[in-house]
Amino acid sequence: MDTRIIINPNAGSAGDLEAVKAALAERPGTEICVSEKKGDAEELAREAVRRGVRTVVAAGGDGTLNEVLNGLSEDFAGGPGRVRLGLLPLGTGNDFARSIGVPADLAAALGHLDAGRTQRIDVALASFQDGQRYFLNMSAGGFSSLVSEKAHEAKDRWGPLAYMRGAVDALPELEAFEATITLSGAETIRMEIYNLVISNGRYVAAGIPVAPQAKLDDGLLDVMIAPATAIPNLALLIPQVLLGRHLNSDLLLFRKATRIEIDSTPPMTFNVDGEILNQEPALFELLPRALEVVVGEMEEE
Repeated sequence: MDTRIIINPNAGSAGDLEAVKAALAERPGTEICVSEKKGDAEELAREAVRRGVRTVVAAGGDGTLNEVLNGLSEDFAGGPGRVRLGLLPLGTGNDFARSIGVPADLAAALGHLDAGRTQRIDVALASFQDGQRYFLNMSAGGFSSLVSEKAHEAKDRWGPLAYMRGAVDALPELEAFEATITLSGAETIRMEIYNLVISNGRYVAAGIPVAPQAKLDDGLLDVMIAPATAIPNLALLIPQVLLGRHLNSDLLLFRKATRIEIDSTPPMTFNVDGEILNQEPALFELLPRALEVVVGEMEEE
């Protein structure tokens, strides 16, 4: 068996599961597996690694992709991995798919999978007191983590506008964090902040370009910090972020780092590619070009 495709039947555009399975059927050397509950995709990916499968494909949304990535971690945790990761974006957000140029259209995504163009990319690792989680796209702490929770609640009703709706709903609950942020062991920032975003990919919340400058293979994580002083201007700042026009804003701090250590009072909750984690202190590290990924038409950098 050369390829295992792991389908999440609950993903946004996988509603007609039989139609999706039919589109994937009769592909030589391919096994189709369907996850039934949370954690299944991770275990199916881990099993594929142990069985020597060459390509493991996540067919679902960003959450499915994150589970499959963590299932593959046995292969790449100790150095550049052997297994290739493919993606058929069937979710509602598909943010990482945008960064690697894989379209949401199933037939077109399968075309890229068949073409087999690959690129080695960086993998991020978030470590907390009681565990760790690998991720490919983005982790947000503080204000944006709360927005993510609110956006999830509004997703069914507001669709692509859920993140904006979530930002509005979160405003009454905003709190500041006294944070100490150490970057690559060389710079320490101590200040009151409301928000922190650590990016490997470029997009979040169905296409918002939070980190349009991020590169998947540069060996660096991109860090965006919103100091407490930015909050009075939040009404101005949010539209800039939604349009990707915030990189020159004096209201935000931007850094690049290989290692990011964070400690705050009160403890900050982090959204790690959809997984909510809140056991500070937190450590974010990068595994340079650890994973080979099947890509589409990559954006020019």
